[in-house]
Amino acid sequence: MSEVSPRNIIVTGGSRGLGFGTATRLRDAGYRVIAVARKTSDEIAMATGALHFWPGDLAEIDAIPALVKSIRAEFGPIYGLVNNAGIGTSGLLANMRLADIERTVRLNTLSPMVLTKHVVRAMMTGGKTGGRIVNISSIVSATGFSGLAVYGATKASLVGFTKSLAREVGPLGITVNAVAPGFVDTAMTDGLEGAQREQIVRRSPLHRLAEIDDVANTVAFLMSDAARNITGTVLTVDAGSTA
Repeated sequence: MSEVSPRNIIVTGGSRGLGFGTATRLRDAGYRVIAVARKTSDEIAMATGALHFWPGDLAEIDAIPALVKSIRAEFGPIYGLVNNAGIGTSGLLANMRLADIERTVRLNTLSPMVLTKHVVRAMMTGGKTGGRIVNISSIVSATGFSGLAVYGATKASLVGFTKSLAREVGPLGITVNAVAPGFVDTAMTDGLEGAQREQIVRRSPLHRLAEIDDVANTVAFLMSDAARNITGTVLTVDAGSTA
């Protein structure tokens, strides 16, 4: 009997942080993971098993079609996509440079939309249908946060994108969902001042921050056959802070 090849999943921004945590969780679940990022990292360099680094600058929109084509040529059919790459540009809108606004919208909104377009086409190639798309949004898309107006807008756009695309590709057996993390216990939140961090923790009914594994496990569930009838929805992972 021929051995069944593992399902291929692309994880953007997969070389560090939440992206890397998600990539390793999916690898451990038996998928072949292609971690796309501009630069490699020590974590990726030490990764073992079916986790592969693929260099790509997703801000280069015109290069995205060739990126998807080359990944498919190397690994075969694409089963899943996790749109995780993004930047968290902060600052009051009145003081933000136009270049920073454009860069944030380009990477957080335009790039995942164009990438998804070409991945969906790849999923349909050869007459095969079915697949999983997970967009990483944020609780800021619904709650707002001072100094994150542009970032919040880009993450809210992913929610609208998720719901409409789910209707478009549902007949093809492709599910589209979003995950909205809250403040996640990572190096990024280590930069919060003590009082600010404690305020966020106290606001949570569980009195803690969510962790990378919590988000990664949610993505893995949405990628699994157990979630085959879940589409067009947003799963919030924030230790209850928006409850």
